[in-house]
Amino acid sequence: MKELDTIHPEQLFRLYQSRNIDFITIKDFEYPSLLKEIYDPPLALFAQGNSALMQERLLAIVGARDSDHLAENSLRTVMPDLIREKLTIVSGLAKGADTMAHKQAIEYGGKTIGVLGGGFFHIYPRENRKLAELMAKEHLIISEYPPIRKPEKWHFPMRNRIIAGLSVGTLVIQAKKRSGSLITADMALDSGREVYAFPGPINHKLFEGTNHLIQQGAKLVGTSEDILDELYFKN
Repeated sequence: MKELDTIHPEQLFRLYQSRNIDFITIKDFEYPSLLKEIYDPPLALFAQGNSALMQERLLAIVGARDSDHLAENSLRTVMPDLIREKLTIVSGLAKGADTMAHKQAIEYGGKTIGVLGGGFFHIYPRENRKLAELMAKEHLIISEYPPIRKPEKWHFPMRNRIIAGLSVGTLVIQAKKRSGSLITADMALDSGREVYAFPGPINHKLFEGTNHLIQQGAKLVGTSEDILDELYFKN
């Protein structure tokens, strides 16, 4: 879409309107209050879909891009109850764990929000384009980057602060010892939010990160009650 780079701002505005893309600033009523509390909140968000979902009770679910069947099965032990209790699932539309989180939320009849590391006209990864299109119609995708902006490597750590900042808590389902998921967890802790993690075999590289989080004080998750009792019913 190189031709979009030369479109006049008024033409871009009309294009965004035709795609049902909203522009929400930090001063607008629709801007999520929890996100305002983080360090360096985005001054504006582009949104496509049901923007009212950002006012719901949100739980971030993140993990490794190469998450395996153990992550999928672990997530299925908690997702039905999370959806039953009206938690909206937030993730990053990346491969692996993020895709699992979005798809399971939809499968169990819930709502989900995808936070992108680029603009809506450059969905990454490409294999999630249809998922993103579905979410833009029936759920919500958001980004701090204009729709014509291509994703850059440094966008994704910035994207993670929004995932954590929107949510009352963050569940990490699998993570390597150094990963973006751990960055998200750290950002959640910095904002005073809850962090949860699935434990796993000590010799499994995709559980090195979650086991480390548990050692550092994250809540070990064995059942949905481990999340709901502390998070949803805490108040």
